[in-house]
This record gives sequence, C-alpha cells and structure tokens, in this order.
Amino acid sequence: MRTRGLWPRSLLLTGLLLLGTQDLAGPVDFTLPGLDGQDHRLSDYRGKWVLVNYWATWCPPCLEELPELEVFHNNHKDKDAVVIGVNMERIDKQHLQAFVDGQFLSYPILMSKPVARSALGKIPGLPTSFLVNPAGEVVARQVGPLTAADLERFIGKSAPATP
Repeated sequence: MRTRGLWPRSLLLTGLLLLGTQDLAGPVDFTLPGLDGQDHRLSDYRGKWVLVNYWATWCPPCLEELPELEVFHNNHKDKDAVVIGVNMERIDKQHLQAFVDGQFLSYPILMSKPVARSALGKIPGLPTSFLVNPAGEVVARQVGPLTAADLERFIGKSAPATP
C-alpha cells in the first residue's frame, strides 16, 4: 500500500469525507483576482461541485497533484464540477502565468496573499483543498494532495440519487 507520511491513501480519502468545516453553515462566497485579469466569485459556480485548491509553486505535494486536478477538471468542467486553484504566495503575475502555462493548467488560477484562514476555513498547510457542493456549502476539507480518483469517489458518494 502506498503511503504519504504515516497515512495510507484510504485514510486520506476518509479524512476528506470527515473533515467538513463545521464552523461554516450555509453558502459561502469569496472574490479573488484571476490570472486572466478578471475577478472571480465562488458564487459564479453555483450549481456545480467546486474544488478550491490552495497551493504554491514551491510546494512539492502541490506540484504532484496539479496533473490530477487538471484531469478531474477536464473530465467535469462541462458537466458537474470545476477546479479553482488559489495560488498562495508572493509571486509576480508574469512568473505565475509562465508556471501555469508550463504545467498546462486550464482551470482558473486565482491569486491570494498567504493566509492562515480563507473564507472557506483554516489553511494549516499546502496544499489544502475545500470541496463546495452545488448549493455553495463547504462539505469537506483535505490537507495534502488529492487524486482525480479521490474526488470522483467523494462526489459519487455525496451526489443525490437521481430518480
């Protein structure tokens, strides 16, 4: 079994399932500037699952998960889910854009100064991801890298059954 530190991947997924941010009730929102020059609001994505991923270019586990997040985003962006990356470092826009281009990332990249807490909850380390349901409510938080399969399993278990 492959492990990350002391935790097997299955426990990481369980952590994603159980670490909902219980201090937030109801829909949440934020607005941040994007690399595209536009302001992005989380509420613009209501009706879809949104993975908000806080990361930095200097963070090895962040770099490990970028391709996985890109795969998940491309498989879902036109249907039921999107990824939003929030870069959490002091880096100029040109260097960040070059990095994003070099990684072939197509999902929106937003910029934030480093913070310990966002509108979605605590960010104890990078990467930290929050999963927001289609109603705009934070339903899970994961500290550490995710895979596309982790996200597929979680959303599959959490999506309402269709009649």
